[in-house]
Amino acid sequence: MIRETGPALATVLALLGILIAPLIQPAWLLSLLVILFSGVLLLIKGTRYASISIIVIAALYGLGLLSLAVFAATLAIVVIGEFAFRLSGDRARSYVPFIFTACATAVLAMWYVGVFSPLTVILGVLVAVLLRAALNSRDDTLMIEGLGVAMAMQLFYEIDYSVDLSILAMAAVITLVFVVLSYRFRVADLSGLFSAAIIGILLIVFADVRWFLIMLLFMMLGSLATKFRYREKDALGVAQSHGGVRGYFNVFANGLVGTAGAVLFGITGHPAFVALFLGSVASAAADTVASEIGVMGGDPYLITTLERVRPGTNGGVTVLGEGVALAAAVAISLSAWALGVVGPDVAVIGILAGFFGTNVDSLVGATLENKGVFGNAGTNLVATLAGGIFALVLALLV
Repeated sequence: MIRETGPALATVLALLGILIAPLIQPAWLLSLLVILFSGVLLLIKGTRYASISIIVIAALYGLGLLSLAVFAATLAIVVIGEFAFRLSGDRARSYVPFIFTACATAVLAMWYVGVFSPLTVILGVLVAVLLRAALNSRDDTLMIEGLGVAMAMQLFYEIDYSVDLSILAMAAVITLVFVVLSYRFRVADLSGLFSAAIIGILLIVFADVRWFLIMLLFMMLGSLATKFRYREKDALGVAQSHGGVRGYFNVFANGLVGTAGAVLFGITGHPAFVALFLGSVASAAADTVASEIGVMGGDPYLITTLERVRPGTNGGVTVLGEGVALAAAVAISLSAWALGVVGPDVAVIGILAGFFGTNVDSLVGATLENKGVFGNAGTNLVATLAGGIFALVLALLV
């Protein structure tokens, strides 16, 4: 039963906008009509942010910042997907009908205007559920979601990367299985799972499934390291919060650079971007393992002054931490070699980059993070970027 008429009316308006979109030109005229109708919708209870979201999407289309296909698909994802979410109860399981309804209606909307771009749709839907999970407590979630989905879809629509449907289907199935298992074993919260799904899709589509397996190995190493003597770490006050369950900040901080490497490799085919990917993932693995296991190696030394500091201090390093960091970098780099993603020379570069990246993390932690310039996620992002660029430069030089 529908508790409010607002979401239903917003859905009707979105459908009408999609249906008349190819019939009304220029774009600003359709944009003006949709904005006027949305203004009326604002007066109805429960439609405020849905209406604002439609207005934002229409304005972007009218200004020429969105293509017709992306405009239609964004309306389908944000408005119709949201309607399906609310109909199913507004809970964690409601993301299932959201995803399937949004995917189906967005593909149909694009097809209606003469475009078939399922990769763009899938990424748009994943961005939508990620933003919804991350901003669930905010009143303006729909407005931010609409803007985020529109911009993400327009970006990949303009990239116009050609992908075989069988590969895309394989990527979707593999990612779905990964998300379900990760949710069951509480590896990450919903925002972390959806951000990991985006990364998984991009890795498989722009590179291949072996790149995803390398990233998956990092996630497994990180999860095992987090659970290592967790109660003792919790008693010391140095354990990961929420039982080690990762959110989208952590996922993107550790995986964004590697994903960018995969996308750039898929577009250009340049082997240097393989090194960028490997160096960043090796750095992420080395840093995570060093932080989670090295903290049990006694009082660490501050990397900048070599003074003894308390366990858990940003920038503190231990012999145990350095050792397991190197081991994690070796594991990631050798797996890439074994899978045939890199040769032995780049595998060695990956090991060096991983060890370099984790110590950059410690250096940034001891300086900028301790001063409040960066949070933990920012420090991790800098470290993976440093490790990735280190590997890329070495690969270009050798």
